[in-house]
Amino acid sequence: MAAVVIVGAQWGDEGKGKVVDIFTEQADLVVRFGGGPNAGHTLVVNGDKVVVRLIPSGILHPRTRCVLGQGMVIDPASLFLEIDELVRRGRLPVDVGHDRLAVSDRAHAILPYHVTIDTLREAGRGAIGTTKRGVGPCYEDKVARRGLQLGVLRDLRRTRDLVERALEAWAPTAAALGGTLPTASEVMDKLEPLAARLVPLLTDTAVIAEAAVRAKKKVLFEGAQGTLLDVDHGTYPFVTSSSATAGGACTGAGVGPTRIDKVFGLVKAYTTRVGSGPFPTELNDETGERLRQKGAEFGSVTGRPRRTGWLDLPALAYATRVNGLDALALTKLDVLTGLPELRVCVAYRAADGAERPFPIDDEPGVTPVYETLPGWTEPLEGARKLSDLPKAARAYVDFIEQKAGSPIELVSVGPGREETILLTDPFGG
Repeated sequence: MAAVVIVGAQWGDEGKGKVVDIFTEQADLVVRFGGGPNAGHTLVVNGDKVVVRLIPSGILHPRTRCVLGQGMVIDPASLFLEIDELVRRGRLPVDVGHDRLAVSDRAHAILPYHVTIDTLREAGRGAIGTTKRGVGPCYEDKVARRGLQLGVLRDLRRTRDLVERALEAWAPTAAALGGTLPTASEVMDKLEPLAARLVPLLTDTAVIAEAAVRAKKKVLFEGAQGTLLDVDHGTYPFVTSSSATAGGACTGAGVGPTRIDKVFGLVKAYTTRVGSGPFPTELNDETGERLRQKGAEFGSVTGRPRRTGWLDLPALAYATRVNGLDALALTKLDVLTGLPELRVCVAYRAADGAERPFPIDDEPGVTPVYETLPGWTEPLEGARKLSDLPKAARAYVDFIEQKAGSPIELVSVGPGREETILLTDPFGG
């Protein structure tokens, strides 16, 4: 098979960076198809921690070409901070071109006024817990048909016209929120030197992705955030502004659905969430704090602590359905080591005693129904196959696989690349 999609099956932060990094050891092309600099992917390679926010995780593999697709929103300043850091670390050549890193000329630019609006909103009554990186307002401009596609940067006069138009549209919002927007001149002063660097990287990335798939090359489509944050399928309104499901790979990368061969869903061995919104299995106790500390559950973009809780199987079943998941990758199993017992949500029950499906709306009185499994104390870091796992850990993996209805084809037992049990070839070779 040639085309594989990886999506988060929870509220994001499932460990996509590590899994994509492992899969791209074989990949010819990695395409990031949605989101913006609000999605940080953390990689640990030979003890060296690398965090990427816009650039696909596959950038660490010199033979792999990386693409930022048209479904993304891209802050040029953030992009070049990442590029410059990767160059400094020797991960990218100084003269990087779009033969190594290609950027869609149809992706939209996040500009300083988007960040201003996002920040002002998060200080008021309507706050939902965004990363304040300007992602939502940028997607708003896109849908309102006043956005700035990166290809426009080839003509700075037209760029300024679009900036002025957007500023006029946002001015009443900023005033109502008690803030002040930057001027068009201030925006352009920052943007012009970045445009000079960015334009050589711009191209029609949909053509690149389609050609690679047709040529039967190994193509990995990398998602951001998670299914439960999808603007259509997530716990609205506490969602991101883009399509975080497998369907978003087609629109965000510019390939048809018949080109996709396999969809992987990433699921953490417990559950986390950042920001506001429903979280039925949340733990506000010592166990929740233990998961946070041992799992390093702090945002890679913002550093803010993540909410933590037990694994939610109804939510996973929902993610399996809306993505059409073919397989699962289970991450951070090692974080559960040392807990005497593990609870797993297997259903929800309403106040009237009736069972409910995954609560897309935060319905009052719905409570999780748990099953309890034994924990384990033995370390997992040396495990290289399932038979190396402690009996209780293996039973936990089997339980999840049985209830989720999708085979588990990868188990992560530590942060490093080598601390991974890979049960199949992701590309079916």
